[in-house]
Amino acid sequence: MSSLKNGVLVPEDLKGEALKALKVFDVKVRRLSENHPDYFPLYTESGKWKHGKETWTNWCEGFLGGQMWILADHIDEGFWRPKAEHYSNLLKGREFDREVHDLGFTFWPTWKKWFSKTGDSSLNEVIIQAGKTMSLRFNEKSGFLRSFLAEDSTFIDIMMNVGIIYYAAQQSKDDEVLRKVTTHVLKTRRHMVRGDGSTTHEGIFDLETGVFLRQTTQQGWRDDSSWARGQAWALYGFGTCYAFTGDKRLLEVAQATADFFIERTRDQVIPPNDWEEPNPLMKYESSAGAITASGLLQLSQLVDNSEDAQRYANYAFAMIAKLCTPEFLATPEEEWEGVLKHGSYHEMKRLGVDESVMWGEYFFAEALDKVLGGPWVASES
Repeated sequence: MSSLKNGVLVPEDLKGEALKALKVFDVKVRRLSENHPDYFPLYTESGKWKHGKETWTNWCEGFLGGQMWILADHIDEGFWRPKAEHYSNLLKGREFDREVHDLGFTFWPTWKKWFSKTGDSSLNEVIIQAGKTMSLRFNEKSGFLRSFLAEDSTFIDIMMNVGIIYYAAQQSKDDEVLRKVTTHVLKTRRHMVRGDGSTTHEGIFDLETGVFLRQTTQQGWRDDSSWARGQAWALYGFGTCYAFTGDKRLLEVAQATADFFIERTRDQVIPPNDWEEPNPLMKYESSAGAITASGLLQLSQLVDNSEDAQRYANYAFAMIAKLCTPEFLATPEEEWEGVLKHGSYHEMKRLGVDESVMWGEYFFAEALDKVLGGPWVASES
């Protein structure tokens, strides 16, 4: 771990726990690919991936292949590398998909990982196209990238996808794409991050004038509350944007959102779905914990202050360690088909509540990969 900055070191015992957890992934993902080949689930129902409940939107296809790439690195390259390439290839054509705001989630864990291993320029062209396609969601009047939900809507989730737009702009030297993504990020900073470092899930703007109208939510407790997974998207996403740009304003936002997360969660380590909800449906929302753990590890490598770096890394280590306990981590033998328990997809719609969720699986695996020597900063992966 000598390549890590700011003096951060990974505890040796955590490396052992991380490898054990990845071995659970090996069993569970293998079974999923054998029982339901070429199937991309979002969340379990009573622990089962295959069911007929609502999907709400189409955004998780990159997370299964992403897990396979990580398993190829740490468990069995001979078995998992062909699987990872196959599940990545199943996404071909989605780089032109203008219906979703999640092409970063689709292509960064899969095609970007593939390109990083091979240097094949034809793979890179697909990634660049995905980023350029995402930039087409930009609304000139408002300065936002619109969400999948409506023309006048933007989501904090988009902050976790804009890295692929920065990448596309830089790789293709396209100043217009760069202008769009930079405008969106700074508008999000202004209108969707509050003074205390908390974030809103959704922002609504006037289509005629471009004026920002209000903060609202689709998945939090109420419009002025703090949805934990949105907070995770923000702290990780703004950190990634800083890594691509070096704009200190974005690092400041990443730290503010991280500090809010840690202050509100404290010794519980893994947050609920929304910190403001007085009687939460579930004590934990594990996917928010997994995303934040990986985002905090990245942030520890971006900050200038070694004390902040160690604080962020230590909290991430505590989160990962807790997610590796029997309370959260399924066993290879049990019938539960996911790896990480106590995640939630959409509590307001009662979809995937207290279940395994595919983004929780991926970002947990990504955090484990970092503990075991994988890249900690998105722009370097």
